[in-house]
Amino acid sequence: MYKWATDLFPICRSITGPGVRHTLAYLTELIPELIVHEVKSGTTAFNWTVPDEWTIRDAYIADDFGVRIIDFKKNNLHVLGYSEPVDLWLDREDLLKYLYSLPEQPDAIPYITSYYERRWGFCLTDNQLKSILPGRYHVFIDSDLKPGVLNYGEIILKGKEDSEILLSTYVCHPSMGNNEISGIVVTCALTQWLRNLENRRFTYRILFLPETIGSIVYLSLHSQWMKEKTIAGFVITCVGDDNSYSFMPSRRGKSIADRVAKYALDNYVDKYISYSFLDRGSDERQYNSPLIDLPVVSIMRSKYGTYPEYHTSLDDMSYISQVGLDGSFRIIKKCLSIFEINEKYLVTIECEPQLGKIGLYPSLSTKNSGFEVKAMMDLLAYADGELDLLGIATIIGVDVIECSRIANMLEQYGLLKTLKDN
Repeated sequence: MYKWATDLFPICRSITGPGVRHTLAYLTELIPELIVHEVKSGTTAFNWTVPDEWTIRDAYIADDFGVRIIDFKKNNLHVLGYSEPVDLWLDREDLLKYLYSLPEQPDAIPYITSYYERRWGFCLTDNQLKSILPGRYHVFIDSDLKPGVLNYGEIILKGKEDSEILLSTYVCHPSMGNNEISGIVVTCALTQWLRNLENRRFTYRILFLPETIGSIVYLSLHSQWMKEKTIAGFVITCVGDDNSYSFMPSRRGKSIADRVAKYALDNYVDKYISYSFLDRGSDERQYNSPLIDLPVVSIMRSKYGTYPEYHTSLDDMSYISQVGLDGSFRIIKKCLSIFEINEKYLVTIECEPQLGKIGLYPSLSTKNSGFEVKAMMDLLAYADGELDLLGIATIIGVDVIECSRIANMLEQYGLLKTLKDN
């Protein structure tokens, strides 16, 4: 994953344009099943409109001697996203009106965009801003802003059941490691794992799309089907650093997605921060909106907007790590594994079954023999057809994966049956 991230990091992405297509083309090499779609500029999606496509080739601010003091080719965050083309000379006083910096972070280039209102500008460190001397400067942005397409990638991995689990990440930010690249590569790794998962139970809908406008466009095309079939979903973003995990619940906070995610975090990581849906800020806004109402959550490392490097040039490849990516991959993989095994079971025998008849209970009763089969007996005691395996595991204090193994064994002996209507 870190190698993929290193390859993808330099690409200048936005919500439309060549950077998105370049990114999706790279992912297609890793996941041949990825289908790349396009939606024309001007297309209506609910009450949004797909904007014109933006292409940028070069941009700089140069002094009287032609020396580039700000250069897009050195860092693609230097240009205000969606800047319209410009080629003119300005004195320092007028130039400052088009420059953006972070005085509180003097060594960071801010990430700033203007998708839906035409303007232009440059982003730079505050130290760079302070070093601009009085004089005249050549401002040049070689860009196009004209009708084109919005692209997104989609994979649907069919399972034995039509019920779907959604994985969604975005491909619209330029060179930022945690906020952008980490979600792409972890989702890609999860897709490769799911693609090879034997006896895959659920169908997985996996999306690589521009944040906000991409998910809105996608929902405008597929929301009716998704509302019928989606049982859970994960927005995968900010999953690359080494800090504590973070949890963003669904709007109501009580879905099976919430239960699985909280169980996994409670049992398989050292610590995590639980946020309110009021702290939302990514595509969970779209998927959980009241008239869509999909049970979508996020498991992150440092949540967007909470770490100083967020939306700046400091969110680079040094901010994410192999350990961080691997940990995020494993915890989301654990969630999906829980979904795959989370059945409802019903006992087939009235009263407590005599396990000794089938060799599941020790024939010699000793002080400790009861503990050897306690998990089995507890599982049977709660297998009432109402509780799912996750609920039983939580009550009896046995890991849900171990509960699944025990339930499968008891089903083979005819003591449990799976209810398929859950």
